[in-house]
Amino acid sequence: MTVGFVHKLESFGLVDGPGVRFVVFLQGCRMRCRYCHNPETWKLSAGMPMSPEELFSKAIRYKSYWKNNGGVTVSGGEPLLQLDFLTEFFEICRAHSVHTALDTSGNPFEKTPEYLAKWDRLLNATSLVLLDLKMMDARAHQELTGKPNENILQMAEYLSEKGVPMWIRRVLVPGMTDAEEELRNTYEFIRTLRTVRRVEVLPYHALAIPKYQQLGIPYSLMDAKSPTAEQIRRAEEILHIKDFWTE
Repeated sequence: MTVGFVHKLESFGLVDGPGVRFVVFLQGCRMRCRYCHNPETWKLSAGMPMSPEELFSKAIRYKSYWKNNGGVTVSGGEPLLQLDFLTEFFEICRAHSVHTALDTSGNPFEKTPEYLAKWDRLLNATSLVLLDLKMMDARAHQELTGKPNENILQMAEYLSEKGVPMWIRRVLVPGMTDAEEELRNTYEFIRTLRTVRRVEVLPYHALAIPKYQQLGIPYSLMDAKSPTAEQIRRAEEILHIKDFWTE
């Protein structure tokens, strides 16, 4: 039996995909994004052990709230670290005509035959991918997350080639992820992807600081500020978000 490790469940999510969502936060993440707001999800084996069938039985209770455009979103942590569990869960959802959304940063993606075979099976049961593009510049991405981004960009291109709908997301941290050249390069990359249905700018916030303090983890952005409305508007303009808003 495949067992997954679940951090928490959210019954009425309104921001992680279309409509009302049952949001599953899985354990495990290799990245160490400096603005991560869920550091308690980093450890893979923590959380609640659960089978795909058990998880689906919890989710389907809320089906009446989903109407025609809601469904299930799996986030993290990084859900792709639990690929087999995720795939089996999505396949059960798909068998019951439930819309499935994957919220990922793409770090585990590998362009190898072995990985792509599993990846394609997952995509067959995935309705939408919410892809967090942290940074385009490779060095800046490494400094921000502790990991390279080449495979993440390859994943985005692969999703486009396979015809999988995507929402692209960018966390906006003033003085860190909002440089004009970086945002323009992000836009130029996004416009090469033919299945992008939405681009979202997510304002940085410091609400996770107490979590870091409780876990005894140093927080490196103590002086960072949330973006102003004007800074958000400027980023949205550079990214041409209105050009992609199709649903």
